[in-house]
Amino acid sequence: MLENARNTDLFCDYYAQWVHVYKEGAIREVTLGKYLMTQSWLMKLIPDIRMCEMTRITYQKLLNDYAKNHERQTTMDFHHQLKGAILDAVDEGLIDRDPTRKVIIKGKPPAEKKIKYLNQFELHTLLIGLNLGKDVNWDWFILLIAKTGMRFSEALALTPKDFDFAHQTLSISKTWDYKGEGGFLPTKNKSSVRKIQIDWQTVIQFSELLKGLPEDKPIFVTKDKVYNSTVNDILERHCTKAKIPVISVHGLRHTHASLLLFAGVSIGSVARRLGHASMTTTQKTYLHIIHELENQDVDLVMRSLSSLS
Repeated sequence: MLENARNTDLFCDYYAQWVHVYKEGAIREVTLGKYLMTQSWLMKLIPDIRMCEMTRITYQKLLNDYAKNHERQTTMDFHHQLKGAILDAVDEGLIDRDPTRKVIIKGKPPAEKKIKYLNQFELHTLLIGLNLGKDVNWDWFILLIAKTGMRFSEALALTPKDFDFAHQTLSISKTWDYKGEGGFLPTKNKSSVRKIQIDWQTVIQFSELLKGLPEDKPIFVTKDKVYNSTVNDILERHCTKAKIPVISVHGLRHTHASLLLFAGVSIGSVARRLGHASMTTTQKTYLHIIHELENQDVDLVMRSLSSLS
């Protein structure tokens, strides 16, 4: 039970204490940030609601007000972040009945999200314009993400010992806390721990580049604080100079996946290479590409059938 909690306490105060006691230090900083954002929304929407006033109607009105400015999935996440605290309050007798029972989740329809990626010619144009000297720089970082499809935090956490040049593989087993104080963190999920096959050219380039570097130290992190915007700015300048669409570092990951799909690589293989928790994630993210490939398949089927006599 939370210390000195009473049913006359403000719900937003109870929630703030609940997050402090049960979530801080137990979840990733990124996830904690979402709980703190939920806390700030409570202060905006129901700053004066007390624990004893948290009824089904009060809770439904809270969700409805939140849903006016958010998509349905975001409202669902908001609900889930509140529900744990509410159920604990019910168990402790601070709220008489579960106000989340039979809740209705509303929200704005999701905006159409078209991911940005380069085609094969545009990517080739970008890569030949990179400054790949003898020393590690962010251009090498851009090349590696383009060749592997890694997440930004995964690439930052790479050390020389993660490369197995003899077997042409790269081990992904950790991330770098670039949004926090720096240092290694676990991967996004269990599926993110993986080995990525790398091409022989990348093997030759990086085996030479990494000579003499400390085996256990991050290759690309020279100081604890690294900003995503720094690399995105460098990438933007390269895109502008090459006269190709401007994409982000995450767009390089999308580019990598799209080129594999267009090359005929199975969705399962792409999902494993990207470290997705399931193929469903891959299918949802690249739905428009999959539809395009299906249209090509129809043409192929028709040509094959018409050739039969």
